[in-house]
Amino acid sequence: MRKLELVLGPDPQSRAVLQALEQGPLQDCTMPFVGGAHDRCRPRILATCNGIFTDEEAAALARTTVNLFRAWGLTDGEARALLGDMAQRTWARWKVGDIGRIDRDLRARMAILMGIHKALRYLFTEPARGYSWIRKPSAAFGGRSALDIMLRGEITDLIDLRAYLDAERGA
Repeated sequence: MRKLELVLGPDPQSRAVLQALEQGPLQDCTMPFVGGAHDRCRPRILATCNGIFTDEEAAALARTTVNLFRAWGLTDGEARALLGDMAQRTWARWKVGDIGRIDRDLRARMAILMGIHKALRYLFTEPARGYSWIRKPSAAFGGRSALDIMLRGEITDLIDLRAYLDAERGA
């Protein structure tokens, strides 16, 4: 089993990992988040996604995001909402590997989603448990699921969930 760690940044290792992720199953990798304590998460995420990735790297991240959404069992509508209300036609193209232009907001959303995936991999040793946790109601969210929180649509909802998971795992 391959164990990969993705630290989102401009370094050659991050680029190599993005390329490797396209080749193999998503469950064989862990993906750490760029950020730290809740009050520092937002600026660091947005700075990381602010034009540092090449278009090729962003496309690789998009293909990895499609794989993540498949693992989470998201509907097309849920996937599109998490990606900032992506157009239905664009999402259909992404699912078959036709990735077009990716703007800064979308790059940031995908980076945060990969961080959420990474945190779940640390919290749950069995990947299936982490994937199913996304839909399970939680007392921490007032009886709502993590997916419900993310589907509110704001990028800050994704960031807040990421910060919560980081706190839960002691990062």
